[in-house]
Amino acid sequence: MGNNRYNAGARMLHWAIAVLILANLATGLLHDALEGVVAVMPVHKAVGLTVLVLSLARLGWRMCWKAPAYPGSMSGTEIAAAHILHALLYVLMIAMPLSGWIMSSAGKYPLSWFGLFDWPKLAVTKGSTLYEIGHSFHGIGGWTLLALVLGHVAAALRHQFLLRDAVLRRML
Repeated sequence: MGNNRYNAGARMLHWAIAVLILANLATGLLHDALEGVVAVMPVHKAVGLTVLVLSLARLGWRMCWKAPAYPGSMSGTEIAAAHILHALLYVLMIAMPLSGWIMSSAGKYPLSWFGLFDWPKLAVTKGSTLYEIGHSFHGIGGWTLLALVLGHVAAALRHQFLLRDAVLRRML
């Protein structure tokens, strides 16, 4: 299985980013319901910044290292679909935190990384075109990212339990 697995760095980044994205999707979707109970937005923002940094590292890692080959049983259409899904996931793994950073930069509260240090704000004001684009994208992008994550998980489970090929094991 050696050549058919992602290397340890790629696997570590994949699972760390996956957990953080799931946490942020949950806090992003539930923050209104949790308002007054627990302040999730400072953690949501810090996790988002972490996703941004780790996703950029993962993209750099991916550009320097070749992914293992897909099983020969996969059709060209399936491989193309996998490439498109992965590309869209990469775009959203970077664009979602960037749009959140844009929105947070226009806010009155400092942008902090888990209270350890302040993250610099961008020169954005509420009501500006950049803020409005970031705000609109963040809402739509969150639902889109959720759909892509569910599709990614469904595809991995299909490969594991229906096709019984080695696709999921490549990332374990």
